[in-house]
Amino acid sequence: MIDLHCHTIFSDGELLPAELAHRVDALGYRYVALTDHVGPSNLELAISACVRAAEELNPYLNCTIIPGVELTHIPPGLIPKLARRAKDLGAVWVVVHGESLVEPVAPGTNQAALETGKGGGVDLLAHPGLLTREQARLATRNQVALELTSRRGHSLSNGLVAALGREAGATLLVNSDSHSPGDILTPEMARKVALGAGLSEAEADRLRANALEIGARVAAGS
Repeated sequence: MIDLHCHTIFSDGELLPAELAHRVDALGYRYVALTDHVGPSNLELAISACVRAAEELNPYLNCTIIPGVELTHIPPGLIPKLARRAKDLGAVWVVVHGESLVEPVAPGTNQAALETGKGGGVDLLAHPGLLTREQARLATRNQVALELTSRRGHSLSNGLVAALGREAGATLLVNSDSHSPGDILTPEMARKVALGAGLSEAEADRLRANALEIGARVAAGS
């Protein structure tokens, strides 16, 4: 099991990084990314806390903590600058809060994240809402993963994201966007999220295997 989108008390989550890590470790997770909400005001604080947690806790866990952030509700024009700064400060997994159907995210956020791409520091576009076919293709070209989420509201567009992502050959990831203990996904529920988005059982199995490979690469710094 792997989850590359989770929040702690360093933004709006309920758990310390240590407790979140312990809870997913008990469920048999292999990787978990700490991706607290950040903007220009708290980027350094959140990343330093996350990196410290990974350095000190990972030797005692079966699960590997991956330090990351979620760039949230920032002007699209700032995404390239903040993504690169986040990587320079030690975040190895950078998420952009996409244009969810249930929040007033700035128009153009999805496009800016996908144009920035992995080469510019963006690894995942979370809950992208009304993704377009061309944006799904751009995600593939620029190696940005697209999220299928279990989070209420954000998940309304999972079917569209899965269909366009599959058509474009984009990387799809199931994440919880967890903020509290009740949000943490079991392997069974993660599979249901994939199936509920319209993926076949074989596709859901491949998605999980791909996610584990991604987690291993990210944890290794590649």
